[in-house]
Amino acid sequence: MTVRFTVVNHVGWLEFNRPPVNAFTHEMVEETCSGIAAALADPAVHVLVLASAVEGYFSAGADLNVFKGMTGEGMRRWAERCHGIVRGLRESPKPLLAAIHGTAVGGGLEMTLHCDLRFAAADARLGQPEVRIGFIPPIATTQALVRLIGRPRAIRYLYDGGMVPAAEALQWGLIDELVEPASLRGRVQAYGEELAGRSPAALAAIRRTVTLGGGMTFEEGRAFELETVVALADSSDFAEGVDAFLAKRPPVWRRP
Repeated sequence: MTVRFTVVNHVGWLEFNRPPVNAFTHEMVEETCSGIAAALADPAVHVLVLASAVEGYFSAGADLNVFKGMTGEGMRRWAERCHGIVRGLRESPKPLLAAIHGTAVGGGLEMTLHCDLRFAAADARLGQPEVRIGFIPPIATTQALVRLIGRPRAIRYLYDGGMVPAAEALQWGLIDELVEPASLRGRVQAYGEELAGRSPAALAAIRRTVTLGGGMTFEEGRAFELETVVALADSSDFAEGVDAFLAKRPPVWRRP
């Protein structure tokens, strides 16, 4: 298997596992796609983390042997399958985190752009080198990047195709928190457990309104938020949250 999956205290870890550098093949894309779907459907998983089990590499992007001789129709099939991963991530009702270490370029890194928060080891290096082979990143990356870091930064990053130190990526907003390398897994696990203890209905509503609403006009997003608020008010989690607060006791959330 090119993907490894474990669950610790309701935090699921889906780790790329194709040594030596996590270069993506058709098989790895398929296993990643099915692994994410299975993890998100697993009631034991309240939070999902994308990570790597390979020392020194988060992802080396696509195995370029896959692209040798590939034409437009072949690329359409490859990219559409990758876009299926994007849809699964963006439509997830569960929080998504990324734990990035080592060299992180291409496809694996692109998937993290569709997570909620990206934690990175302080010595990690990030890059989108596709321009160097006459290509662009194909995993809805241009759209995610411009929304995360703005057009000027995104276009320069893609034009240059170079590696960016994690500290600089933090300044851009490309990652959200720097962690000492030895502490990365523990920090992400701890934060995941914090989220796992919160209302799943509220977390899903936050993901939905921010992720999907962020692509709407303000008025469309406002209306979308209003309907989400109304639906939440009818949920058992809202009633439980209010009752628990007034009774000064821990809430007991309803799990799907």
